[in-house]
Amino acid sequence: MRQGSSEGQAIISRRIQDVVLDLARAAMRRRRVRLWAVTLALVVVALALPVAQPDWHWLADMGINLPPLTVLLVFLAALCCEYVDSSLGMGYGTTLTPILLAAGFEPLQIVPCVLLSECLTGVTAGVMHHRDGNVDLLRDRKARGTAILLSILSTVGAIVAVALAIRISKTYLTAGIGTIILLMGVVIVATIRRQLRYRPGHLIAIGAVAAFNKGLSGGGYGPLVTAGQVVSGVGPKQAVGITSLAEGLTSLVGVLAYVIACRHLDWSLAVPLAAGALLSVPIATLTVRRLPEGVIRGVVGVLTIALGLLTLSRLLLR
Repeated sequence: MRQGSSEGQAIISRRIQDVVLDLARAAMRRRRVRLWAVTLALVVVALALPVAQPDWHWLADMGINLPPLTVLLVFLAALCCEYVDSSLGMGYGTTLTPILLAAGFEPLQIVPCVLLSECLTGVTAGVMHHRDGNVDLLRDRKARGTAILLSILSTVGAIVAVALAIRISKTYLTAGIGTIILLMGVVIVATIRRQLRYRPGHLIAIGAVAAFNKGLSGGGYGPLVTAGQVVSGVGPKQAVGITSLAEGLTSLVGVLAYVIACRHLDWSLAVPLAAGALLSVPIATLTVRRLPEGVIRGVVGVLTIALGLLTLSRLLLR
């Protein structure tokens, strides 16, 4: 009787400890959200003041040679696009690069700055996804192996992409990538209720092609790699966290390659892009934590199809 009583007390004690720990973590998450909201409000006010007061030149003093309203809009665009990217593993460069092109910026103004901002946010998001329990990059062998595999492939693909960025015709590459993205989205939606077996071999071609496209255009990495992992049997939450980390490392390689290949680069977009993207990460990783995996998988599948169709439609509208 005493042994049964002591075991029962131990179980109750562990449950109490778990409840206390959960309450402490919940309180920490609430504090994080409040701190995030205050920080975001202060940054927006700081960027909006030069718009309202043209005599204030603190942005120019920092070396940001862009109109204040442009800086504010670029910051907000990066914030929104990176929130989607860090929440679902896709959408930052794929969405942001066309927006900046439409705003009149040149590709070599955009791509290195997008890569720099994604280098910072990718590594930060990967660490925070691990911290928030969306993926265990230390103890989960499959997750760690997938991240390492994708990072190695990404290094090779990004270097080749930058070397060919000025010379290659992008039409056939864009068509191929758009088709692959579309087909992966269809596979994810079609198998949404099935548990897929993990196959690391499926990631080899996907990682290389995605990294090549990332170095060439600044986008297109997340849809391929996130969808490719889900199709290969990686859980949706894990796939988002792994993609963030691998994309950060890929972007770092791309930035270094651009710095070596091009002596004169315009970094005017770097600060507002990096600031907006980094500020989205703390709230994005909490979003992934709270969403059910089935919902994430469905959203990833639908967005992958949409981005594939968008990529192909751009070719038809040229």
